[in-house]
Amino acid sequence: MAARFNPSMRAMVLTQSSDVGRNPLALQDVPAPDPGRDEVRMRVHVCGVCRTDLHVVEGDLPPSKRPLIPGHEVVGVVDRVGTRVRTVKEGDRIGIAWLRDTCGQCEFCRSGRENLCERAQFTGYQWDGGYAEYAVVPAAFAYPIPPLFKDGEAAPLLCAGIIGFRALRLSEVKPGENLGLYGFGASAHITIQVAKHWGCKVFVCSLREEHRQLACDLGAAWVGGADEQPPEKLHGAIMFAPVGELVPPALRALRRGGTVALAGIHMTPIPALDYDRDVFGERTIRSVTANTKQDGLDLLAAAAAIPIRPHTQLFTLEHANTALQALKAGTINGAAVLTVAG
Repeated sequence: MAARFNPSMRAMVLTQSSDVGRNPLALQDVPAPDPGRDEVRMRVHVCGVCRTDLHVVEGDLPPSKRPLIPGHEVVGVVDRVGTRVRTVKEGDRIGIAWLRDTCGQCEFCRSGRENLCERAQFTGYQWDGGYAEYAVVPAAFAYPIPPLFKDGEAAPLLCAGIIGFRALRLSEVKPGENLGLYGFGASAHITIQVAKHWGCKVFVCSLREEHRQLACDLGAAWVGGADEQPPEKLHGAIMFAPVGELVPPALRALRRGGTVALAGIHMTPIPALDYDRDVFGERTIRSVTANTKQDGLDLLAAAAAIPIRPHTQLFTLEHANTALQALKAGTINGAAVLTVAG
């Protein structure tokens, strides 16, 4: 059998972590990846721009591979499959998310908590991601994209949506209860749509006026400044803003027995807590660590059923630095998405 042509591809490549204002991603022509025997390769159509990408590019997370192609909210069409793949075929539209692979053998993997696997691998961090024309992923972690969503709408669901959905679950808020959202970016603007579908009353604390307006448009019962106290006590809250000093006011906004879920992969230091004021009354603070495959499947099903309508701002692949700069500045209203191919 004749060898299959393996094209080169355009990609935005990180060689050294740096402030995004210095344009650390460079457009390069690099070899397109080949899928392993259990992997599939996709022709990338779009890739969402996530705050985790910002942390990777600026070096807030421990160093990973270099050079690196970031991006982990990837949507495209399969163009090649590995020799052992039976569940995905060429021509399928799929998504690639942050969690790329796990060991499958540890106590966490065996108990449905593979997001806590200590040997987990992540897209756009230890492995090249979707700021490129091609990307590969194990077939077991390829998500089928509901046909309801256009490519650009689906991209932010694959991390902003999944993490927000997991954080909502971990906040332990029940349908009809009061939920607080601190920060109102890509993840929060999806999460509020799920919470409203549940009949929750949603209170939003956000720094920027345009984000507060979007929260109002999406049905928030109240919006205020980043550290304002909501007018009603909360059954649960989600901290999307990576700002540790907002944790104490979020805890104070809780009813007794409430939970604050910290949805970010990175956060500035949390100030000292006053036990009687901030914690007593069985208030809980918990982190959200990556996601399970089931979280992704559940979110995509819920998103199609509701349906969720992400607000997106489009950038071309070569303007990935600009998109990250806008994300850092807080000027993205909704989610940023790179267009790679049609």
